[in-house]
Amino acid sequence: MIDELLADAGRRMDKSVEATVHELNTVRTGRASAALLDRINVDYYGTPTPLRQLATINVPEPRMLTIQPFDPSSVKAIERSIQESDLGLTPSNDGKIIRLPIPQLTEERRKELVKVVRGLAEEGRVAVRNVRRDVMHHLKELVRDGDVGDDEERRAEDKAQKLTDEHVARIDELLKRKEEEIMEV
Repeated sequence: MIDELLADAGRRMDKSVEATVHELNTVRTGRASAALLDRINVDYYGTPTPLRQLATINVPEPRMLTIQPFDPSSVKAIERSIQESDLGLTPSNDGKIIRLPIPQLTEERRKELVKVVRGLAEEGRVAVRNVRRDVMHHLKELVRDGDVGDDEERRAEDKAQKLTDEHVARIDELLKRKEEEIMEV
């Protein structure tokens, strides 16, 4: 019973770390990356549609993204969605392809992005801690129902804490790497 609870907690914590990785990848650094556009939704015939489903995204140069829509009539809608996003990028198009130059980040913008990344990492840590809180709650219920003894509960709590510490350390490591990537000139 306790092993199942801890295994489930481990899986849920892994998912929290994966979600944090995904969120961190969508934050812009000095280099062009197709993942920057993962959060962009385009109003396509009245339906918000992920940009990835409407176009091919390429990285021809380190500081340039190209977006080639499958439907040329959607160029304007894609361009508008990028301009309205929080990316701070200005697209240009030639009727068929949208070019998205990635300008050099200013020192001020780098510091803002580090703050954003720290916030995303904290959300990941909170998600991991929420899983631990759920485990602790279930353990208390098991003790209250008489299914588990106090010693077993204490050992399980220690294991849950170790799991939490490992996952939080992974998030901290991801944050450190992302901060270095952002501050790199």
